[in-house]
Formats: sequence, C-alpha cells, structure tokens
Amino acid sequence: MNRRSLRLDWVAGLGIALAVAALTVSAACAQEAATQTTLAVETHDHAGNTQATVRVAVTGVDGQPAAGSVAIEDAGKQLASVALDSAGQANTVLGLTPGAHTLTAVYSGGQSYLTSTSQPAAVQAQTAGTPDFAVAVSALSPSSTLTAGTSGTATVTLTPINNASLTAPMFVTLSCSGLPDQSACTFTPANVQILPTSPTSCPTGSAASACPPTSSMVIQTQATSGTIGMVQHGRDRMPIAWAILLPGIFGLGGLAWGARRRRWLSQLSLVALVGLVTVLGTTGCNPRYYYFNHGPQNPLPTPAGSYTVIVTAQSSNGVTAITHSTTISMTVK
Repeated sequence: MNRRSLRLDWVAGLGIALAVAALTVSAACAQEAATQTTLAVETHDHAGNTQATVRVAVTGVDGQPAAGSVAIEDAGKQLASVALDSAGQANTVLGLTPGAHTLTAVYSGGQSYLTSTSQPAAVQAQTAGTPDFAVAVSALSPSSTLTAGTSGTATVTLTPINNASLTAPMFVTLSCSGLPDQSACTFTPANVQILPTSPTSCPTGSAASACPPTSSMVIQTQATSGTIGMVQHGRDRMPIAWAILLPGIFGLGGLAWGARRRRWLSQLSLVALVGLVTVLGTTGCNPRYYYFNHGPQNPLPTPAGSYTVIVTAQSSNGVTAITHSTTISMTVK
C-alpha cells in the first residue's frame, strides 16, 4: 500500500468519525423538545404600594406540561424564582418599586425540554407616599440544584421606597419558610438597615455602597452521615447494675423484716418501689443517659425533590408591620 492510499484511508476514516459524531449530537438534541412559556400579571394596591400577582405556564410542543423552575425577571434582573407544579404552572406575588417595569418569565429547561422566555409584560407601579421597600432574591449559586449535604448562596436585595421621608433608620428582619426537611437557611446579616440616604437603584458597575442594601442567604442541606459508634465504658455499666440490684436488695430486706414485723412490710415495699423508679429514671432507661452513652441516631438526608422557598422581609415602626416576601426555587438530588 503506497502513501497515497494511506492518506485516502485516513481521510475516509476521519469523515466517518465526524458523521457519527454529528448523528449522535442530532439524536441527543432530538430528545429535547421546544417549550412555550406564558406569563400573566395582575397588579393591585397594597397599603399604597403596587403588588403584582404573576402566573406562569410552561408546555412542550407535544402539549405536555414541563418540569423544572421559572425565574421572574425585571429588565433582566431576577426578582424571584419558583418551581413548576405537576401541571407545569407556577405563581408568586411580587412587590414592585414605583415606576415602569418589564417583567418576563424565563424557563430554565429540564431533562427533556429546552429553555424558553415569555413575552414581556409592561407594568406601571404607583408612587408610594410612605416609607417602604421591595424584596428580590437572586438565583442560588453555584447552582439551583443541590446534592444532599451541599449548600447554595443567594443575594437578597431590599430596594427602598420613599425612604427619604424616614425620620429614623428602618430595620428589616429576614427569614425563610417552605424549606425541605433536614435543611436550614441563614442570612448575613439577618437584620438589614435602610437609611434615608440608602440608594434606590444600582447602576451597572457601581460599588456596593452605591446600591440598595443586601443580605447573603445560605441554604444548607444535609447528607446521611456514617454510623455512629456506641460509646461505653466499664463505669457506665454500673448504674445499670444498680438499677437491677438495688430494688432486689430492698425487696429481700423487706421480706426479711416482714417475717418478724408485719407492719413494716408495706412501708418497705413502698420504699423499694420508689427506689426502683428513681434508679431506672437516672440510668439505662433514661433517654438522656442513652444519648450520652450511645450517641445520637444517624441523621436523615434532605429529601430529594423540587422546592419553592419563601423569603420574608419584615419591618415595624412600633405601630404597624410591613411585610413583603418573594420566592426562590431549589432542587435537591
């Protein structure tokens, strides 16, 4: 075989490999169906401020509901995210700052569906006359999908509304609910201060001091730990022995005395009973004793699934409370 033939064979082999790769990619893409995301927004007044009820639906080209999560964005900035239900729908309520807003719903895609974005919805929020704030939360980082035992971090932003009329700092307390079992969330800081001079917007490239106040939220999940060994020492077994021997000693003593002095038999039996209950309550039958000598049970992992966590921000001027909330979606696997 000459050199020319070898070259032709090499070119033919390369062409076959590229064709196989192209067919593989095409087959993989064919398994993912396109989706359509629709967004409906209804606004209403809430204590002089504008709240928006947002409803989202995501369906595939096959007409089947999609699974996963949807982010609600305002001109590209995420305000909230929510997990889709079994019907491919989700809804949430947002507090909006005064002025014009352009809301869109962005579907992040799923195992069998491609991403999609809804048509924008223009919303005009009215100007409030009293100090207030709006709350928004970013997506979890590094990912909204957490493996049990890992954590995700999001940024909670509190945008002041009419804060120039504040006569004293407004303190906002953050909390979360709707977490799956065996998980927790923490905020740093948990109490955010809004001043009359706090910025109400954050131009691109601005320093943190020139932006609305924020707090870092960490959601921590739990994995199954290893087996916890049993802790026992020779001296730890003594209370158990006494729990068995001491009531027996009282009982034998009561019988011996009762043979000669019948009137003492009932009193000794009562003493023996009290001794039995007391010793058992302070030794092996006591949960506290069991915990210190055998250790805690293995903790359960955070259950797998898709969740919508509610982030709540609350402030009070001593007379009335101001409460706003938003949502963030997460998946545990």
